[in-house]
Amino acid sequence: MNAVPKANIFLTGFSGSGKSAAGSAVARRLGWTFVDIDAEIVRSQGMSIADLFSRHGEARFRELEREALAAVCENDRQVVSTGGGVAADARNRDLMRASGLVVCLEVAPETLHQRLIDQAAGTGEAEVRPMLAGADPLARIRDLKAQRQPAYAMADWIVQTDRLDIPDVAEEVVRFWERAVAAPSRFPDASSVVRVASGDYPVWVGWGNIAGLGERAAELVSPSAAYVITDGGAFTHGRAAQASLEAAGVPAHLLQLPQGESSKALGTVSVIYNWLAGLRATRGDLVLAVGGGVVGDVAGFAAATYLRGMPFAQVPTSMLAMMDSSIGGKTGVDLPEGKNLVGAFHQPRFVLADVGTLGTLPHRELVSGWAEAIKHGLILDEPLLSTFEERAGEIMALDRDTATDAIRRSIAVKADVVSRDEKETLGIRTLLNYGHTIGHALEAATGYTRFLHGEAVSIGMMGAADIGMNMGLLSGEAVDRQRRILQDFGLPLSCGPIDVEALHNAMRMDKKTEGSSIRWVLLDGIGNAVTRNDVPDEIVRNAVSRLLA
Repeated sequence: MNAVPKANIFLTGFSGSGKSAAGSAVARRLGWTFVDIDAEIVRSQGMSIADLFSRHGEARFRELEREALAAVCENDRQVVSTGGGVAADARNRDLMRASGLVVCLEVAPETLHQRLIDQAAGTGEAEVRPMLAGADPLARIRDLKAQRQPAYAMADWIVQTDRLDIPDVAEEVVRFWERAVAAPSRFPDASSVVRVASGDYPVWVGWGNIAGLGERAAELVSPSAAYVITDGGAFTHGRAAQASLEAAGVPAHLLQLPQGESSKALGTVSVIYNWLAGLRATRGDLVLAVGGGVVGDVAGFAAATYLRGMPFAQVPTSMLAMMDSSIGGKTGVDLPEGKNLVGAFHQPRFVLADVGTLGTLPHRELVSGWAEAIKHGLILDEPLLSTFEERAGEIMALDRDTATDAIRRSIAVKADVVSRDEKETLGIRTLLNYGHTIGHALEAATGYTRFLHGEAVSIGMMGAADIGMNMGLLSGEAVDRQRRILQDFGLPLSCGPIDVEALHNAMRMDKKTEGSSIRWVLLDGIGNAVTRNDVPDEIVRNAVSRLLA
């Protein structure tokens, strides 16, 4: 949840979601000023929104929106109704989040369509948007809303308004504001806090902080015993975690799994079940995963299912686990038919990342891990990307302060995304898949033996950048910037010869497809990821062909 630097509430959502009516009601409740961005533009330009679109085009209208929003953000104690497309621009989102809290009014496309019909018939107040003109406005609503949904989902709070009247919507907004302002942080020293339905949990990022693990676990979970699960690659760190727990008065048992993807299987889960049963583990005990993504996934799945759920925590010791798999509650195992086909969402009670443990990783694995960290900057945090750009040498050398800060900021992006879209129902968590459509396909088409995950994602990001440029979203300069950063970190930019049809088949089988269309995550400028399902097959094939060099 965003901090509250100013007393402003920004209402976002699609046209017809009720932002103006609800905003006026909220302003009356709080005794604040109500501001309608569209009304401000109409007043300043002396013409209607429809006339502005007709005479000057959408690009000019978006410029006027940004200018009006920036002027509004200079003030305080306002409830601001924004236009339906305001949140789609990363610069606008930054302005709003720096100036208050953002609340999205969510509505189903069918409800929006009916509201706009009512407005056109003169039963409502708002003007029907030019963007919705055409033979099939419902299809247009669905398409536009799907494109904007990830941006809407970045709000600090979402109110589902389909079945609420305006006073009820206003009540929800005010209730959230009061809770956000009044609620103190339960984890004041955490690097990030993940806020999910099952409860908030902290993410601690530091150097050498595994030594304090036991005290944190005892305070936060108070287990009668802990069950540490690790593998050969992280065994030393597992021992350190066990010693810290026992020093804090928590009896700790240690299980070492075989290292590698082969351990991510139902057979391994059975081994963990038998181990826990033999030691008489109870539902009040703690399962602690110490290691990379395989350990975290399989230990988390065992914790989610043994005794119908045990408390679980993550101590990631690989770059990829820190950046990605340890945060968000995804657990699971592979089947012969495919990866991650059996699993559950089971959020950890805490995540503790000791950046010092990365020094024990093989060089190639460490390099591979940087791809996910850089991705976070590319999709949502341009200043973070600049840090990777400007301080690449220090970060790659694991300079204690510089690397810890960069990793802390990158992890914060993932924590924030998970908080806004825990189970991938709103669209924002999809943005984390930038580069993954091609990346996952590369892994599958080569039998998961040729590329490490981060290497495949790096190549996939170059393919996605090529697609974005040819869709008119990303400039050539931005593509070159991405290329230079990935190259500076020693990440691959192309895959070399490969079975092209196997690659395309793997992309079509990817879980990010919708019907027969692939849902691509692309960049509409650095730091502003979007989803598109209208990418022509020719553009995809041309982009893939350029990766074969």
